[in-house]
Amino acid sequence: YKSLIGDLQDRLKELQFALYERKIPLILVYEGMDAAGKGGNIKRVREKLDPTGYEVNAISAPTDVELNHHYLWRFAKDMPRSGHIEIFDRSWYGRVLVERVEGFATKKEWKRAYEEINQFEKMWTDEGAIILKFFLTLDKDEQLRRFKEREETPEKQWKITDEDWRNREKWDQYIEASHDMIKFTNTDHAPWLVVPADNKKSARIEVIKYIIKKCEEVLWASNNIRVC
Repeated sequence: YKSLIGDLQDRLKELQFALYERKIPLILVYEGMDAAGKGGNIKRVREKLDPTGYEVNAISAPTDVELNHHYLWRFAKDMPRSGHIEIFDRSWYGRVLVERVEGFATKKEWKRAYEEINQFEKMWTDEGAIILKFFLTLDKDEQLRRFKEREETPEKQWKITDEDWRNREKWDQYIEASHDMIKFTNTDHAPWLVVPADNKKSARIEVIKYIIKKCEEVLWASNNIRVC
């Protein structure tokens, strides 16, 4: 694992500079069940990247200012500059996930959001951006094991909150919302990759390989030459 992921990270760093040279923005979107390993996965993606060329956005509840705008506003202002990488640890899909399940959005609002999101993403890809979306899944029993491990490990206790346990009680509702999200927003221009994450290491390898593959395809098409 260490050898393989190191080689893949080296390749990802090469591609970061190739994207920068060709002014192609890369947008990576992470969604998934609680404790699926999104943070660890992101850490391995960015580990060897040039820090001046990427940003990670950890999305939490909207502020009062953000609530006074369209829900996509706060994400639009954080999209990457030309040739840069933007990583979203949760994203605009909150409208059709947590806001749907918790009742923060009406049924009319979250059902309308699928097409709004598709159009939002199409706008960026039409301008040349690459959008890759990852949904990390895990078994319900594995989630419980990870929750308990976090509670019992002092340096991990900050990762577990009452909200995590409340969300777990709505497991079936979140699964249904996730299925609908993928069904209605899996597009050619912004595809979803569903990643089994019961094994964190294999999930990390799968995601990085996929990023490399998709970036190479775009770079090859843009120049029709071997990149790096």
